[in-house]
Amino acid sequence: MRIATWNVNGIRARLEFVSHWLRERQPDVVGLQELKAPDAEFPLEEIEACGYRVLGYGQKSWNGVAILTRGELPIEELQRGLPGQDDFGARLLSARVGEGGDAIDFTTVYVPNGKSTSHDDFPKKLAWYDDLSVHLEGRLDPTSPAVLCGDFNVVPTALDSWNEASHEGHVFHTDEERKRVRRLLDWGFSDLFRDAHPDDGAFSWWDYRGGAFHRKQGLRIDFLLGTRAVASRVREVGIDRDWRKKVEGLTPSDHAPVVADLEPAA
Repeated sequence: MRIATWNVNGIRARLEFVSHWLRERQPDVVGLQELKAPDAEFPLEEIEACGYRVLGYGQKSWNGVAILTRGELPIEELQRGLPGQDDFGARLLSARVGEGGDAIDFTTVYVPNGKSTSHDDFPKKLAWYDDLSVHLEGRLDPTSPAVLCGDFNVVPTALDSWNEASHEGHVFHTDEERKRVRRLLDWGFSDLFRDAHPDDGAFSWWDYRGGAFHRKQGLRIDFLLGTRAVASRVREVGIDRDWRKKVEGLTPSDHAPVVADLEPAA
């Protein structure tokens, strides 16, 4: 099974690009973030034409998340929205994907940005993280197969930032944010990319401005987290950096997909 996460920065603006990626990479399950479209305006027919079912939770102009499954892979919605965090919009969607012993509890999230440590949104971001942990700890069993993926808007360690020295203490780089990610890991999730590449300073997001991508000035803020039952099945995991480049003249998202291949469940 191939699983993936991708902040597409507007599904309608990126439709041809995303469709091209789906046909090329053929992931079985994909968590998408930042759709920037309400459900009624999601390009359902076009994505279905690529061979995918769509479970979406959209929002006009901002936010929005979706889970795509390839072919006849069963999908059942479990949770739409983070309880108690309606003010931050459409940022969480959970589904049971697959069936029987191969089923996975799959959640995609688009964590609030926080803007800056002095902005009112920053403590709200921390509260959103706290509510996420409470929700997942109450709903999931760390011994069962589960995936939590998405745009987390945090760099967990200095290795995940192109310039930790200048950004230390700023948004995405604070101890408060990193403690929230650590709580998820301590509960029972593993960072699938970091487990496979412990010393790789790879990034998943680069600003459109200033040639950041070509200057390797990025951040790793997009993650595939999995419980032990998932992490033990990982065969390969990586960041699709080439899909941050233009493809056939199409403008990419400012994020690259993160993709993992899993062995069949025992």
